[in-house]
Amino acid sequence: MKNTAAVDMSIVKNFIVNGKPVDIKPHGNGHINNTYLVTTDTGKKYILQKVSDAFEIHNLMKNIDAVTSFMALKADNPERQMQLIHTINNENFYSDENGNYRMFNFVDNSICLDAPESTEDFYEAAVSFGKFQKLLEDFPAKTLTEPIKNFHNTPDRYRIFKETLAADKTDRVKLVKEEIEFALDREEEAGILQSMRDSGKLPVRVTHNDTKLNNVLFDRNTRKSLCVIDLDTVMPGLSLYDFGDAIRFGAATAKEDEKDLSKMTVDLDMFRAFTRGYINSCNLSKEEINCLVLGAKTMTLECGVRFLTDYLDGDNYFKTSYEGQNLDRCRTQFKLVSEMEKHKDELENIVREEALRLNR
Repeated sequence: MKNTAAVDMSIVKNFIVNGKPVDIKPHGNGHINNTYLVTTDTGKKYILQKVSDAFEIHNLMKNIDAVTSFMALKADNPERQMQLIHTINNENFYSDENGNYRMFNFVDNSICLDAPESTEDFYEAAVSFGKFQKLLEDFPAKTLTEPIKNFHNTPDRYRIFKETLAADKTDRVKLVKEEIEFALDREEEAGILQSMRDSGKLPVRVTHNDTKLNNVLFDRNTRKSLCVIDLDTVMPGLSLYDFGDAIRFGAATAKEDEKDLSKMTVDLDMFRAFTRGYINSCNLSKEEINCLVLGAKTMTLECGVRFLTDYLDGDNYFKTSYEGQNLDRCRTQFKLVSEMEKHKDELENIVREEALRLNR
């Protein structure tokens, strides 16, 4: 549901904008931050956000400021990229008694999509996320703060899962024996990426960590991707996290809480489209390319484990609209993992073919 909370026009006067603000109205469908479209008397438009109290604002904005400033220096067309607007006191956010606010440029003639309507849409999303990593390949990723500690540390997600399993405070363990067995049977493989990261076999990069299609801006006329948005979860990580989570979301053939599991598989055409765009747009190492399929499987499995953990814990983390929704979510993710296992050879062949085609 679109946010409707009012915001005082005077907030805008604390930011360096072109002209005098004449209009402000709710914008977008975000569920975490309240977002507004600001228009000035010169016709310039800006995005103003009241940032959720769930974030530690100083480290969050330090990350975003550093990353957007770095990208602006390297982008071909900075005006079509996400840019942070500083305050008149040269701060990266403004605070008053009502909360914390930040501002970005508004990218004209752009649209967001909630789901890919074609393989070309998904290809373009891959190009955008790939370019994001390429623009930041020389950025010192380890200088960024982790807004969510151990976010994609899959062994740590398993640790929490097993602790929740042992506690069984909701008496639900007996209801999900099959799901528990599925998760535990794959625990060793689920830890491979973290082990490779720890050993230095996979490079630590600046990662977006929320690679849904609605975090990409597309040109309204050409349908070409412009840039990625929503940098709240930017942190050090693996390229495989961003690739894998995008596949989990965009190459799935059923919605996340679908009850009919027969509808869920991996769309090979969508997988190929995203793989092609991603490999073509960022400089992945041979080891990273070899692990792309494992990345997709690991991120899907990790998400399923998180849903199952929350179900066993009493549904305290993920918002639910009906009883058992987290269990439905878990089951769809585990079914998608099974489908990835079934089609493993085909997925690996697609990666090899696309890497060879692009001379990577």
